[in-house]
Parts: sequence; C-alpha cells; structure tokens
Amino acid sequence: MKIPVCAVLDIGKTNKKLFLFGENYQIVLEKSGQFPETTDEDGYPCEDVALLSQWVVQSLNEVLILDEYDIRAINFSAYGASLVHVGEEGKPVAPLYNYLKPYPEALKNQLYEAYGGVEEFSRKTASPVLGSLNSAMILYRLENEKPDLFAQIKYALHLPQYISFLLTQQYVSDITSIGCHTYLWDFDLNTYHDWVNQEQIANKLAPIQSSNHVVTITLNGQARQVGVGLHDSSAALIPYLVSFQTPFILISTGTWCISLNPFNHTPLTQDELRADCLCYMQYNGQPVKASRLFAGYQHEQEIKRLAAYFATPIDYYKSVAFDPATVQLLKTAVKTELLDFDSYEEAYHWLIMDVVEQQITSTTLVLKGSAVKKIFVDGGFGKNLIYMTLLAASFPEIEVFAASVAQATSLGAALSIHTSWNLTSIPTDLIDLKAY
Repeated sequence: MKIPVCAVLDIGKTNKKLFLFGENYQIVLEKSGQFPETTDEDGYPCEDVALLSQWVVQSLNEVLILDEYDIRAINFSAYGASLVHVGEEGKPVAPLYNYLKPYPEALKNQLYEAYGGVEEFSRKTASPVLGSLNSAMILYRLENEKPDLFAQIKYALHLPQYISFLLTQQYVSDITSIGCHTYLWDFDLNTYHDWVNQEQIANKLAPIQSSNHVVTITLNGQARQVGVGLHDSSAALIPYLVSFQTPFILISTGTWCISLNPFNHTPLTQDELRADCLCYMQYNGQPVKASRLFAGYQHEQEIKRLAAYFATPIDYYKSVAFDPATVQLLKTAVKTELLDFDSYEEAYHWLIMDVVEQQITSTTLVLKGSAVKKIFVDGGFGKNLIYMTLLAASFPEIEVFAASVAQATSLGAALSIHTSWNLTSIPTDLIDLKAY
C-alpha cells in the first residue's frame, strides 16, 4: 500500500531541497540540489530562475513516479525579499535581482521624502531601511530606471508564489511574503501602504490568497492539492505555533539570531526600529514582532581568531565545558580583548558572556507587552551549553529550552496545509526539547 505524503520544495539561497513528509510528519525522503548563480544586466550575481524552474519541475517529476508514495499535496517555502517578474505569458522578463545588491541612495531618499520621511515610513511598514532587501524597492527602481521593462511586468511574484505558479499557473500573493520587510504593507491600517497605489505598484501584485489555500491540479493522472507557498521565516515558526498554546519567544539562531514573539501585538516604535526590530507576518495574518542580532556571524569570526591565537582546531569550542567559577571570575575582569586571556577556555567563556549580554538586550525588545512563559532556542546556539546556561540564568522567571525540529521551514509548509491532505491529528512530539 502506498504511503500518503506531502511534498515540500524548500528553496534556500544556497541549497534547494525536496522533502516527502509522512502523515506523522517524519521525513521519508529527501533530495537536494545546488547550482551556480548567474548575473543580472549590471553583472551582479543573482539566482538563475531558468535553472531553478527546471530543477523544481524535474525534482517533482522524479518523486511523482515513485511507486511507494502517494503524493497527496505539495507546498513550498523559499527565502524572502526576492521577486520574480513575469510577463503576459507567465515567463520571467527580468532577472531575480539579488537582495544584497547595493541600492541607489538618491532613489531611496526620493521615496522617503514623498511619503512622510524615513522614520515614519519605516515604522508604518514595520521595516528597517535595508535597501534591496526591502523587496518593493526593486519594483520602485525598475519603474524609475527601466520604465520599458517595468511596463512588461504583468505580476511581480514573491519567490515562494512563483514556485507555486510553476505548477498551478495561478497568480497569487501571500501575506507571509508581503508582510516581511518589503515596504508593501501598512501595519497600522492592515492593508497595502498608500505609496503602493500611488506609484502604480499595486497593479503589479497578484491577488492575496490565504496561506492555507490549496488548488487542486492533476499531475501524472492524479489529483493533488497544491499550496501557495510561504516565506521561510514564517514557515519555521509554524511547528511551534501548532505545538504550544502558552505565549513563547523563539530565538532562531544561525548567522543572525532572530527573536520572534508571535504574542506581542504592540505597534513597532521608532526606538525598536532603530534597534533593528521589525515585524514578520504569520500565516494566520497576525504580526510577529522580531528583533535581530548578528551574533552567529560574530561567533564565527571570533572562533577563527581564538583558534589561530591558541593554536587549536577551529571547532575546539565544542569541547569547552561550562565553568561557573570562570564566569564569576570574568564578571570582575577588566580585560576587554579576547586575546588578553591566559587560556582558550577563559577567552571563550568571555566571548559567550558578551554574546548572551547582547542577546538579552535584543530579546528583551520583543519580550515587553506579552506574558511570555517559555523561550525556545533553535539552531547552533541551542547546542551551546555555555550560551544556554547563561541565557536561562538571565531569565529566571521564564522556562528556557533548547529546541530542535528537523527541517522546521519545510515542516511548517507541510503543516500549513495539514487539513488538505492529512486525516490524522497533528502529533504532539514534533519538537525535541531540553530544559535549562
């Protein structure tokens, strides 16, 4: 008998993956691919949409013909801040511009000056000033610098919705992509910001569809339910939202450490924006207040310095045990440079104490205004005993857990369309927890 599954295509900037999830949300099959970038008309590196589209179709075809699986549903998660500009025929008419591409200052200022100044504009759209990472700015740039190309665009689809379109041939927008530092959404009025209509951007955006919406299409002679796709940061929160009802914060750690509070509905303030806070939109249309810290990057750079200075392997930090006596000693230390310390162990404790201090400041920004009972830490720092012990000690009133979910982003995309393909109830053990 065939195993009922949901297929999820998870499009990361580097790795592209396809997962099949069984009814208990265990991964029963995984495939991955990587391919070279191309360049846009200015020679700046960007995603090769043609190669990506080809990989999506080919990977799906490979699993659709497998005898042992009954692929009942398909959904997508992809990195945000990226638009695919399609023409009348549904084919891309422009490159998938890289969100790291430098943005002309004069053009940015022109928009801010026309719509109430940078601070108020950022506050209303819950988006720090991020240049090309504010994806609507790409459309604004095309309108101003390449009006002929802008005129050819029928729809600008966020990447997850473009991947969905490849299967369904339906043009849709999704709130998790629109509501993530794009400059498109007015969080005060819960609709598109006025500038989107004034600047003719609105008619380049496909109709908004709910994140749990599915389209029935026939593939390989069988009806399948196909989702509209989700922004990866919002998708990764879903396993937690379906597993826990009491208010929590998720600290998602990687290069960036992002503190996400789905239970804080207070409007973003100017001070919070200046401190690198923003709002994401959940799949249920509720805002998630988030603060960002570049701590994973700091850790990565500093362990290279430590390894070089103390002549240790690069991953030596993994063997450093938490030592309360060292922490007490360092609290009174006047040394301010990692390399002032006598041992790797001391220097590493000092580094993590510094990271945790910044983390407390960052997380506290989104903690206010909600009765948070639990903090979950996933990603690299969740496996770091020193970080976790110090963090737990800093929040004595809150339960602190290291949490791990296999492929949280893809899992979230499958869970968002649960009722469309899965007749069993959602398991209660999706997340592995370790209390500190």
